[in-house]
Amino acid sequence: MKLYVGNLPWSVGDSDLEALFSGVGDVTSARVITDRDTGRSRGFGFVEMSQEGGQKAIAELNGHQVESRALRVNEANEQQPRRSGGGGGGGGSRW
Repeated sequence: MKLYVGNLPWSVGDSDLEALFSGVGDVTSARVITDRDTGRSRGFGFVEMSQEGGQKAIAELNGHQVESRALRVNEANEQQPRRSGGGGGGGGSRW
């Protein structure tokens, strides 16, 4: 089960996120999403764990305070495929 974890403090990294969720169940992966340009946290991440562990994590960690911030934990929505293109040109032949 893939979980979305929102409202993360900027100081939380991948290992911190994994440690927090491993207290609830076995974590397959934990990743804080970072800005491509700056490398800073974007304040959210994803955790993968078993269905049972994921349900328990939602029940126990949604609203849990980390550095005075209430975490938002819920099942992640599947990402829609990105459409390529846009921007008005850059490909194809010119006359």
